[in-house]
Amino acid sequence: MTTEETLLNWARPEIVSLKAYQSAREEFVGGTREMILLDANENPYPSSVNRYPDPMQVELKKRIAQHKQTAEDHIFVGNGSDEVLSLLMQIFCVPNKDKAILLPPTFGMYQVCADIHGVETLSVPLTEDFQLDLAAIRAAYAHQPKMIFIPSPNNPTGNCFDREQIISIVKEFNGLVVVDEAYVEFAENQSLLPELSQYPNLVVVQTFSKAQGMAGVRLGMCFAHPTVIALFNRIKAPYNINSLTQKAVIEQLDKQSLVAKQVEEMLSEKARVISTLSKIDFIQKIYPSDANFFLVKVDDSQQRYHQFIEQGIVVRNPSKQTLCANTLRISIGTPAENNALLNACNQMNHS
Repeated sequence: MTTEETLLNWARPEIVSLKAYQSAREEFVGGTREMILLDANENPYPSSVNRYPDPMQVELKKRIAQHKQTAEDHIFVGNGSDEVLSLLMQIFCVPNKDKAILLPPTFGMYQVCADIHGVETLSVPLTEDFQLDLAAIRAAYAHQPKMIFIPSPNNPTGNCFDREQIISIVKEFNGLVVVDEAYVEFAENQSLLPELSQYPNLVVVQTFSKAQGMAGVRLGMCFAHPTVIALFNRIKAPYNINSLTQKAVIEQLDKQSLVAKQVEEMLSEKARVISTLSKIDFIQKIYPSDANFFLVKVDDSQQRYHQFIEQGIVVRNPSKQTLCANTLRISIGTPAENNALLNACNQMNHS
C-alpha cells in the first residue's frame, strides 16, 4: 500500500469520497487580467473588505512556506489551532468508534474536541517529572487509537519532551502523531518540521498566537503530508481565514527580527522572575520550562490564586489537572508586569 493509500485508509470513507463545496472564488481562477466580478453576490462598492478573501490563502501560504522552509502543499491554515485540531478529528475519527491518546496534564482543547466529535480518549499520564511514559503509551496501542496528541513544549507544564522519544513514537505508531508546537519559538529544542518528509504520519501544529504576538487574529498552522492537507481543504469552511487576518499575518512575517527580540526579552525576563521566585517561601517548586510560562507548586493554590487576584494579577490555576495539585501557571509579561508579580509575591510571603 502506498503512503497516500495508507493515509486515505485511515481517514473516514465519507470524507475521502466527499465532493467539496466550491466557492465562487475557487471556481474562477483568473490570470493577471482585471475582471469584473459578478459571480459571488458581493456588495460591489469598494472597501478593504467588500470582496471574499482568497479561500486557499495562496499568498499567505507562500510566505509561510518561505518562513518555515517547507513546501506550500504541506500547509493548512486554520482559524486558530482549535480549528486544526477539530478538523483532524472530523477527518480521521469515526464518531463513537475511534479513539485518541492524550497525555495528561495536557492542553484541554484536545479533550473538548474529542468530546464534541464523539472520540473516546485513552488517558496515558506523564511520569511524575512530566516526561513521556513510553511503556504506557505503547501499551495503549493495543486499543488501536487513530491519533496521539503530543504538545511540546507541553501546556501547562512548560517542558519539551525528548525529541528522540517523540520520533520513536512516530516510527512505531500506526496512526497520526500530532505534535503541537505552539510554544516552539521559546524552546531550545528544534521543531519537528524537518522530519515531515521522512514520516508521513507526522502532523505538526503551530500558531501565530504566542511568540508572534497575534492571538487576536486567530491563525493556526498545520504542517503535514500533502494527502492530509488535501483532506483538510476538502472539508474546511470555504472562507475560513478572513482578509484582515491574511493581511495582518503577511505583514507580521516581515517583522521577524522584532519577534526574535521580544522572544529574547521574554526568556531573559523568565530567568529573572524564576530566580527571584525561588526565594519565596510559599513557592515549593518551580518546574523546568521551555516556554513563555512556567509552573510552580505552592502551599495552597486556591488561596494564592485569590491573593493574586486581590493584587490585580491573574494567573492560571491548573490544580484539578492530573499531577498538578496545588500548582499555578504563570505567564511572562512585560518587565513592569513581572515586577508587579514579584512585588505581589513578596507581600503575600509576609502576610
